[in-house]
Order: sequence, then C-alpha cells, then structure tokens
Amino acid sequence: MQTAFAVKGNLFYTPVCGKLARYPGAYLVCENGTVAGIFDTLPDRYQGILVEDYGDKLILPGLVDLHVHGGQYAYRGLGMDMELLDWLEKNAFPEESRFAEAAYAEAAYHIFVDALLHSATTRASIFATLHRPATLRLMEMLEQAGLPCFVGKVNMDRNSPDYLRESTAESLAETRRWLEESRDFAVVRPILTPRFTPSCTDDLMNGLGKLHREFGTPVQSHLSENLSEIAWVQQLCPGTRFYGEAYARFGLFGGDCPTIMAHCVWSGEEERALMKEQGVFIAHCPQSNMNVSSGIAPVKQYLREGQKVGLGSDVAGGAHLSIFRAMTDAIQCSKLRWRLVDQDTPALTLPEALYMATKGGGAFFGKVGSFEPGYQFDAVVLDDSTLSTTRSCTLDERLERLVYLSDGRPCAKYAAGRKLF
Repeated sequence: MQTAFAVKGNLFYTPVCGKLARYPGAYLVCENGTVAGIFDTLPDRYQGILVEDYGDKLILPGLVDLHVHGGQYAYRGLGMDMELLDWLEKNAFPEESRFAEAAYAEAAYHIFVDALLHSATTRASIFATLHRPATLRLMEMLEQAGLPCFVGKVNMDRNSPDYLRESTAESLAETRRWLEESRDFAVVRPILTPRFTPSCTDDLMNGLGKLHREFGTPVQSHLSENLSEIAWVQQLCPGTRFYGEAYARFGLFGGDCPTIMAHCVWSGEEERALMKEQGVFIAHCPQSNMNVSSGIAPVKQYLREGQKVGLGSDVAGGAHLSIFRAMTDAIQCSKLRWRLVDQDTPALTLPEALYMATKGGGAFFGKVGSFEPGYQFDAVVLDDSTLSTTRSCTLDERLERLVYLSDGRPCAKYAAGRKLF
C-alpha cells in the first residue's frame, strides 16, 4: 500500500514567528500523513510515488481558525450596528434557539460545513449551540468532510433567554452524554464550551471542571472581549482579581487543561501573566472586535511576550469566514493601534500574521501549521493567476497579493495527509 506522495509548487511556511520560508518549484513529500521533507528533486527513496504537480501555484500550510461559531454562519453580516451584549441578546440568541429544530440545524450546518470545506481553513475550533443532537450532527458532517476540528456543545445556565438556557443539572447531563457519544469520531474531537462567565453559574463551571478531569477534554470560551462584559464579570465574581480567574478557579484556564480564550482585547498584566504561565491560547478575532466595537487587541505585544496566539474569524461577530481576511484585518488593526494608541509597539507584518494563521494557532492541535518534517500534512494550493496585474511580481509579492486580494478558495486541499479535493 502506497503511504507516500508529493505535491510540487511554490511552497511557503513560517518556521518561527516573523520568518517566511519559501521554496520555489519544490517537492513537499507526505509520508503516513505527516511531512517527510521539502526537496528540490525527489530522493531515490521516493522515486515512483504519486506526484501532484501544481506548476506555478502557491502552496501554504492549511489555515487554522481558532474561534468560529458554526451555529451563527447562516446569519453572518447582520446586526453589525450593535455592541456585543446587545448583539447577543437581539441577534445571536434568537437564531441559536432555532437549532432545537433538526431540519433547521441540518440546513444551517450544511451551509457552514460546505463553506469551511471549500475555504483555505483545514482546522477550526468551533462553537456549536447548547443543543446536543444538533452538535453531534455538525460533528458528523465535519467528519464526513474530512476536516479535523474541535467542536463544542455550548453551556449556558444563567443570564440568557428562557428559550436558550438549560438548568445546571441538565447542562451537565447533556454534556456528559455528548462527550460519551463523541468517542466514535476519528478526526473530529469534542471541546468543552462554557459560553462565557456571565452565562455559566459557579455550579456549572465546577461541573465542567470535573468533566474535563474525567474525559481529558480541552476548553474554549471568551475572555475580556468587551468593557461592559468585564464589568459584569466583576459583579458576578467579586472574589476574582481579573476575568481569567473566573475560569482558573475551576481548572479551566490552561495548565493541564488545554484552553483557547477568544479575544483578550482588554487583558491586563496579571491576566496576561497567568495566560502565559498556563499556556492559554489567545484567539485574536480582529474583524469581530471592530464589528461589535470591542476594541483593538494588543496582539503584537502578545507575540512579544511569548503568548500563544492564533487567529479566529469569530463568525458571526466577524462577517467573513476567510482567515486571509483575518490576517489582513489583524495587520490593519495593529497599524491603527501603533498610530493611535501605542507608538512603541510596531504593527504586525505579513509573516507574523501568516504565522498566527498557521503554526501559531495550529499548535493547539499538535504539530500542525508548518511544512517542517514531522508536522501533520495540512496544505492548501492557491492559484493567483486570476489576480490580474501588469506588474512582474516576486514570489513574496504574489503571496502578499493573494492574502489581500483573493477569495481564499483553494484549488486543492489536504488535511492530515488526506486530499479533500
């Protein structure tokens, strides 16, 4: 049985943050689902393997979306004149309640999974809704598509409408049942998903901490996104010094519990120190932060501090699923922050944004997001020939134009060594 193949084209990846590696017209060999190496010519031991020759096209590691709401995709681009808490109450919650209907969930998740499959994203950490059957159906669809994602059944037992809330006991029981039913998936994995502290009581968070310790399941949630939200958490959790402690006191903030926290727009020094110490991943979602007027996260500072940072589309707070769009938004936001807020911290560069979109976020999934030997073979092949220009561009310039101008739809896509199309 043949276990090795190669793709050939113009390869790019970021071995470290800020450094762009490029290999024109090179062979990228996959063996048993992982990267075996990059070669100018195929070594003797790989002679005769299947070679997919993509000519002059660009080949990148598959992009990683560390924070996206699958249950919100069908109504992205709506309610963008509201701030976060109003947007949730008036836009997100009523729509998410409809996932109690199997037919609606089937239709909405079909739209989302089809869009994700045909995007440049190969891995994502996804919020579903609090509905267990619909969440399992989303996982089944992603499994069939071959997309190795994390998916979370959302937990909410307070400060949400009656039509979108479970009791504490029901939420924990449904979550346990969902975790048990998730064991049969091969490429899709569950992730515990307390929506955010305001919607989860201490009893629920304590129970989720126990489920993590029993099942070893990672965690995703929101942190320090909006000033009104932070003030609300201070009222709800008066014994905490900062928002992150509302998760940490239940063992849901890194360390032995792999954790993604989305946004971190307003994280102070103590919170950032704990995130770094515990290895919490920050999902930077610049478009969402602009759309719901949350602020400009100091992402360049996070990179300088050695924080673990990836990018998120945060659909539907973000209106676009494309992580290329998240890259350009991140760069542009960082320019505004440098110019208007912190002139001692320069703006992001394209190689830094690509790192966050690939290896930075991919580290949550293991050895993902790079073409270094031993990394999972996730790759997207992109054709920039349709981006007409009279200029003769270098490879680096072609990559830059692709990120800023393309629709982000690859002509071929691989995840964990499997060709998806």
